[in-house]
Amino acid sequence: MARKLDSFGTRRTLSVGEKTYHYHSLPALAGQAGLGDLTKLPTSLKVLLENLLRQEDGRGVTEADIRAMTMWKAEATPDKEIAFMPARVLLQDFTGVPVVVDLASMRDAIERMGGDPAKINPLVPVDLVIDHSVQVDVYGTDAAFLLNSQLEYERNRERYAFLRWGQKAFSNFRVVPPDTGIVHQINLEYLASVAFIKEDDGASWVYPDTLVGTDSHTTMINGLGVVGWGVGGIEAEAALLGQPISMLIPQVVGFKLTGKMPTGATATDLVLTVTQMLRKQGVVGKFVEFYGPGLANLSLADRATIGNMAPEYGATIGFFPVDEKTLEYLRLTGRGESVELVRAYYTAQGMFHTADSPEPSFSATLELDLATVEPSLAGPKRPQDRVPLSDSKRSFRRALHTMLEPKLTGVSKETVTRWLDEGGALTSQQSNEGTLHTDDVHQVQTAVAEADLGLLGCTADVAEADYVLRHGSVVIAAITSCTNTSNPSVMVAAGLVAKRAVELGLETKPWVKTSLAPGSKVVTEYLKQAGLTPYLDGLGFNLVGYGCTTCIGNSGPLPEAIAAAVTEGDLVVTSVLSGNRNFEGRINPHVKANYLASPPLVVAYALAGTMDIDLNRDPLGTGKDGQPVYLADLWPTSDEIQAVVTESVRSSQFESQYANVFEGDLIWQTLPTPTGDRFNWDADSTYIKNPPYFDGLAVEPTDPGDITGARVLAMLGDSVTTDHISPAGSISAKGPAGRFLMARGVRPDDFNSYGSRRGNDEVMVRGTFANIRLRNLVAPGTEGGVTTYLPSGEQMSIYEAAEKYKTDGTPLVVLAGAEYGTGSSRDWAAKGTTLLGVRAVIAESFERIHRSNLVGMGVLPLQFLPGETRASLGLTGDETFDIGGIAE
Repeated sequence: MARKLDSFGTRRTLSVGEKTYHYHSLPALAGQAGLGDLTKLPTSLKVLLENLLRQEDGRGVTEADIRAMTMWKAEATPDKEIAFMPARVLLQDFTGVPVVVDLASMRDAIERMGGDPAKINPLVPVDLVIDHSVQVDVYGTDAAFLLNSQLEYERNRERYAFLRWGQKAFSNFRVVPPDTGIVHQINLEYLASVAFIKEDDGASWVYPDTLVGTDSHTTMINGLGVVGWGVGGIEAEAALLGQPISMLIPQVVGFKLTGKMPTGATATDLVLTVTQMLRKQGVVGKFVEFYGPGLANLSLADRATIGNMAPEYGATIGFFPVDEKTLEYLRLTGRGESVELVRAYYTAQGMFHTADSPEPSFSATLELDLATVEPSLAGPKRPQDRVPLSDSKRSFRRALHTMLEPKLTGVSKETVTRWLDEGGALTSQQSNEGTLHTDDVHQVQTAVAEADLGLLGCTADVAEADYVLRHGSVVIAAITSCTNTSNPSVMVAAGLVAKRAVELGLETKPWVKTSLAPGSKVVTEYLKQAGLTPYLDGLGFNLVGYGCTTCIGNSGPLPEAIAAAVTEGDLVVTSVLSGNRNFEGRINPHVKANYLASPPLVVAYALAGTMDIDLNRDPLGTGKDGQPVYLADLWPTSDEIQAVVTESVRSSQFESQYANVFEGDLIWQTLPTPTGDRFNWDADSTYIKNPPYFDGLAVEPTDPGDITGARVLAMLGDSVTTDHISPAGSISAKGPAGRFLMARGVRPDDFNSYGSRRGNDEVMVRGTFANIRLRNLVAPGTEGGVTTYLPSGEQMSIYEAAEKYKTDGTPLVVLAGAEYGTGSSRDWAAKGTTLLGVRAVIAESFERIHRSNLVGMGVLPLQFLPGETRASLGLTGDETFDIGGIAE
């Protein structure tokens, strides 16, 4: 390790209580001549500056790097590269298992090369939270949690044993067992320290808590004043092995908040509004820092909700500075002993935010009056597509029209358009401009019946049920995801809506699959304390597990009769979830329209059973007194919600639930676990396999060579997500991955998910580009993982074509539009790409994390020149490509 330098003489000591800490002082740096005005530097950049001061060694971090950071120009195009070393690394099991697989494989490779395998070991603290493997198989019963947990262990026993091996084999590596909570909520409520303490050469150092995580929503911790963001597993492996993360000093967009949230609006509505605004602004690769008088009116949980969805608005982070709200939250969550140190350190550094703090300089600014936030949804395919609740019915009909337009025959386009814009009941007899007349209504209804247009009149009978499904039927209503279950206000609001619904005699529609998957056990504690659990249970929102369920695609199967009716009727049914992701094919293979909503709205749509409803005007159902019940009859006031939160959420709940967080239940504790510094690979395993990345690894890097004669494996449109490239959800028995598993004796019922199989490269490469909603223009008219093997013109699976190209010795490229690789920080989207033989991806633009992952796996991420696209260049996908100068 290089000796750390102190070229600017900023090393100081800080005494708190009876302890003394060493730190690098930013005010001491600011007082030196020739440096920039640090009082105007955004707080998030001050964290990076401190990191450089502490890591200065004359090689990786130089005096010039520090000077460049102090001289940051807000409007300048980023061009200065720095090395950032996070204090810790955070993993979840879907992304964490392949990280541990890679580390185990590295140990084997090092030994083959004559080195010491023990040198492959985390050099910074690593926490892995098992939260992505629980699936909603059982719901609507008090036994759901127990049964889902049992199924989770049965399916994932091999993976869990492997992680327990890793916990023993590697130092600096902790595992939070299954059925504890969601990684980001546990990070927020327990793991994060805000002020990080490390012993070094006999001295106690204090500095800002920072991290990177193998989940894009690592940014949730930004709400606590902690700088951290999502990276791919490849970058995370480098960081935990002591390698700094290379980055450009970013631009910082300031987001000014004023005012106070109105009654009826929730933190979910706020974050959907923020996401829409920032996506429109364009913040990919930038920091976003929130400021302004409105900060004082947002709880820490509200801030964390906004920070969580930074990937959805495209920013690297969505940062809130440390202030009194931060300290209040530390006390609430059982970390009160750290408050004195946090206050003293951040005050000493000039980073503790108060109402008198100077306003930083920003690269650009946006402003939002919180009082203007209105109830909203987002969907049906992207989290940035916000829909005001007042326009939800009309918006759904328009989306449905787009999905079904090829089927529209036998009725005038003008009439259908007017009907869709009306968004009201088909029985309307108003004659105002833009509203359907009685004759028009009859024409549309007749056309729907006679031509089977597939509009809202299209239904399907459900076997052995006294109801039918139709377009817009809500078949999944899930209160899930770290984004919202970390926030007591929206969880209590959901409970209060459920309470009033039950008291008035409403019931959840029988075709709705309901679930409650909190982010931590604390949530169930305060819902129980508030007396709201029986009412949520009464509507079918029983506890199904602690983890990332529906939001990651672990919604579980729909009841067979429901799924059969959806398939038979070719229906566009919907899901409503309190999550952060609703990409195509992610939530459930039978559900084509997915909407993000606050937990209380999830309850409301479960009662309504359809998206074809205006919740502001139409009744949710009929009460036991025979009168219609509206959403306004159920919705609690802000004061009511806050009163319940104040009474029910207690510090003791956090203290008791996190007292033994790493111990796990009896099943975890007694799980048979391999031993030894090197893992004993099982050749027959379909979960854990030694990957091929280090086979034949040379001590010195080899020349990558130029690309000649490459063919197009896939030609894709805009907004292709990592879910499209490497799905996390269910595995089809008809696809290459399903056939591979069945050939090895795995029954379809035991396939589990792609996410759980990420420790086996043979499964994952067969699942690359296997999303059921992928549209590959090289195979026009198809949907799913299909391509054309160009030499013969034969259509086949992408995996099969890639294998044929390998046999031919033909390299491959992928062509794409804008925002390629949006979504999760999924390293398998890059690993699978390279294992298919793809050497380059040529797109109009990339999301930051996926671009880095491609580079890490040796795939060139190339961009079209500004103003040019594959369409403007006339590319058809039939061409061959030569790319030279790669080695240089």
